[in-house]
Amino acid sequence: MSGSSSLQVLIVAVILLTTSAFLRLLYILPSTHPTRPLPRKRGTPTRLLIVLGSGGHTAEMLSLLRKLDISLYTTRSYVISEGDDFSARRAIEFEAQLGSVEDTFDISTVPRARKIHQPLLTTPISALRCLLGCFLVLGYASRGGGEVRPRKYPDLVLTNGPGTAVCVILACLALRFFGVRGTKGTMRTVYVESWARVKGLSLSGKLLLRLVDRFLVQWEGLQAIGGRSEFLGVLV
Repeated sequence: MSGSSSLQVLIVAVILLTTSAFLRLLYILPSTHPTRPLPRKRGTPTRLLIVLGSGGHTAEMLSLLRKLDISLYTTRSYVISEGDDFSARRAIEFEAQLGSVEDTFDISTVPRARKIHQPLLTTPISALRCLLGCFLVLGYASRGGGEVRPRKYPDLVLTNGPGTAVCVILACLALRFFGVRGTKGTMRTVYVESWARVKGLSLSGKLLLRLVDRFLVQWEGLQAIGGRSEFLGVLV
């Protein structure tokens, strides 16, 4: 085969792969191909994954979940960033208030997507570390002594805007994109914009507007943004 023929074959292959990847992405994106949750029988074990962020994000999220029915969401997984001891303590206190029993919730730590005052030049590297950590959190459970075991992917992922949320949602989309076994009908994503955002979306909100299954805002003036925002009133 001549060099020109080989080049033509390579170009055609690249075009086909790029087109296939683009069509697959359009198919899995909630903004272009919305899907409805699969029907579930009452009492079916359900795993809820909750992304916490230091300070205000954690306070708002736990306020949002104050009436959570643990008989419906039988397993809760909390995701926090490295060094966020505050969120870890608040999650434990919150579960105690719910009257949780042992082994019905867990707390996983991922690398920070971006540290305070971190130079933008090094941010992609730390964000990549965070993304890789999110893949592990979605499909595995941590146990004492560093033991890790596979588990069910979350049925619902709930977040309200910390930087870690972007990496968690991207990890969910990547698993959907490649059709990883056990992900069908799972990992529906819900983003709740912070109550403090009155006139515009946060950076996380702008990035995730078209990537999540549902995008909720708490001020009516934000409802029309992007054609996907849903206003359900103040939730916190």
